[in-house]
Formats: sequence, structure tokens, C-alpha cells
Amino acid sequence: MNLPAFYKRARKNKAALTRFLKKLEDIVPEDFPPIVEEEDKKVWQKVDCTTCANCCKTMTPTYSKEDIQRIAAHFSMSTAAFKEKWLMQDAESKDWVNTSTPCQFLAADNRCSIYEIRPVDCAEFPHHHKRPFDDYTETYLGNIDRCPATNLLIENLNERVEREYEW
Repeated sequence: MNLPAFYKRARKNKAALTRFLKKLEDIVPEDFPPIVEEEDKKVWQKVDCTTCANCCKTMTPTYSKEDIQRIAAHFSMSTAAFKEKWLMQDAESKDWVNTSTPCQFLAADNRCSIYEIRPVDCAEFPHHHKRPFDDYTETYLGNIDRCPATNLLIENLNERVEREYEW
């Protein structure tokens, strides 16, 4: 994954994709879920997260109580010790998040060193499967300039809606 090229394209297209998502939020076509599914499948034929890991480099997942317990146990640590070593509680949301980025569990080869037990938030990223699509506009807006897969999905949806619908 060529991240500098992605950043350049994402910056260039962010305003247009933001307008599209905001407009789509108000006018979601009735037959949209299968279109999102089709376009998402195309995205994953082109994007390999393991060559990117930009989410791990620039964002932090939220850790549920279960995530913290599972990962702490993996390291033979108490949940308190795990939190003290690697997490902080977000002042606004009260969610548990990494104290820094990149993620402490990101290995040099862009792979997660705790992949099998990673936080649910990581396992579900970039959240393309969540429905209804328009309930996650803020998630997509936050990811279009960080996640090549999300950027490509929204670009594809924009092109398809422009082509197939009166807008």
C-alpha cells in the first residue's frame, strides 16, 4: 500500500466524499444494502489491510471490559496492570483507548501481534458491514482519509449512485 499516494488522493477527494455521505444520509435509496455489499466485495479484492495497517498507525480502538480481561489474561497481567501499562480512559467518552499511536501491538511487518485476541473494535474495523449504512455516516466520515478501504468504498458508492440514480 502506497500510503503517501493514498493520503494525497484522500485529501483531494475528502470534500466531495463528505458531501456525498451527507446527502446520502438524507436520501438513501431503498435498494442500497445490496449495492453496498457488492461494492464492499470489490474493495476487498483491491485492498489488503496487512500491507497498510494505517488504522493501527493513526487511530486507537476502544477496548471493552471483555477485551481488557482477555488481553490482560493473555499477558498474565491483571486488568489494572494492563490498563496502567497501555491504556487511558478518554475524558469525554470514558472509553478505554491506547495511550499512544501507533498501537503498541503493531509489529514491524504491519501485522497485529495479538491478532487472535485483538479488541472487537479492531476485528470489526472498518465497520463496512454495519447496517443500516446511513446510521454509520460519522464512522465513514472519520475513516475516509485514514482507511484506504473505506475511501475506496465511498468513492465506488459515489460513482455508482451518480451513474444509476437521479440525484
